Amino acid sequence: MRKSILGLSAVALAALSAPAFAQDEPTPELTVTGNAAVVTDYRFRGISQTDKRFALQGGITVTHASGFYVSTWGSSIDDYVAAGSDQELDLIAGYSKTVGAATFDVGVLYYYYPGSGGGNTDFVEPYASVKGTFGPATAKLSAAYAPKAKALSVGNGKEDNLYVAGDLSASIPNTPLGVSAHLGHSFGPSYLVPVGKGYTDWSVGATYTWSHLTFGVSYVDTDTHFRPNAGVGNFRDAARGGVVGSVTASF
Repeated sequence: MRKSILGLSAVALAALSAPAFAQDEPTPELTVTGNAAVVTDYRFRGISQTDKRFALQGGITVTHASGFYVSTWGSSIDDYVAAGSDQELDLIAGYSKTVGAATFDVGVLYYYYPGSGGGNTDFVEPYASVKGTFGPATAKLSAAYAPKAKALSVGNGKEDNLYVAGDLSASIPNTPLGVSAHLGHSFGPSYLVPVGKGYTDWSVGATYTWSHLTFGVSYVDTDTHFRPNAGVGNFRDAARGGVVGSVTASF
C-alpha cells in the first residue's frame, strides 16, 4: 500500500548507573520522518502503475506523541491510471496505539491525481490494521474499504472496493538483512479490480540496510491479467509477475 511505514512509539530508557543529576531527554511532542525512493516498478496491490517502468517516490510523516499522525506520499505513475495524470498524491490521517505486543492503526487515505484533466479520479479509503511483534518477526493484518464512488466505477453509477491483506516480516539477527511476505485479496468489481469480481496478489522480498539507505528486491505476482494500453499498441500485462528493485533513503 502507499502509506509510509510509521514509527509511532518512543521509549525512554533510564540508566541506573547514570549520575544523580542526569535526566532523560524528553520525548518530543512531534516527530517528523520522511523517505525518498527509486523503484523499478510501482506496484499497487500487485498491479503496475507505471507500465512496468521506473518510478520516483517520496513521503513525509508528522507524528504526535499521542499517536495521531498525518502523512503525505507521492509517486510518478503512467497516464492510464487516472485519466491522463502522471502523478499520484496520497493524503493520510490516522491514529496508532500500542497495547502490549499489539499495535492498532486506523485512518483514512485520500487518493489525489493532479492534472487528470477534470476527470473523476479521486477517492477516499478508510483503513485499519493490527500488528504484533514476536522477537525479530512482525505479523500484520489489514483491511481498507473504499466507499461507493464514481471514481471507482467500471461503468455507470458507483462502485466500492474492499482489500484485505496479511504481511509477515522479519529482521535477521545481527545482520542488516530483512525478509518479508505479503498476501492480499481485492474484492470488486470496481476500477481497482482490473478484471472480474476480484483477484489475489502476493509477494516475497528481501532488504539490505546501510546507514540511511535500504536496498530492496521482491517478486510480485497476481492471479489475474490486465493490459491497460492494449488499444494503443502496448501489450504489457500490468498484473503479470515480475521482480521489483528499490533504493530508499530515510530521514
